[in-house]
Amino acid sequence: MKVKVIVTLKNGVLDPQGKAIQQTLNSMGFLNVNEVRQGKYFVIDIKENDESKAKIKAEDMCKKLLANLVIEDYKIV
Repeated sequence: MKVKVIVTLKNGVLDPQGKAIQQTLNSMGFLNVNEVRQGKYFVIDIKENDESKAKIKAEDMCKKLLANLVIEDYKIV
């Protein structure tokens, strides 16, 4: 079963990469871009047929490796 995980910086955490992307977009003529927040996107193929069990395993992966819980949030979709 494939599980998708989105990891983003928490609100209030500075995002220098997002800021650089936003400034570059502005310089390219995309002047209506106020802010860019970047993150990580994972598609994980887990050997599990039960969706709830697969999500529990993905959550454990997030807590142990995929997300830095001090500065990042994660969402399993």
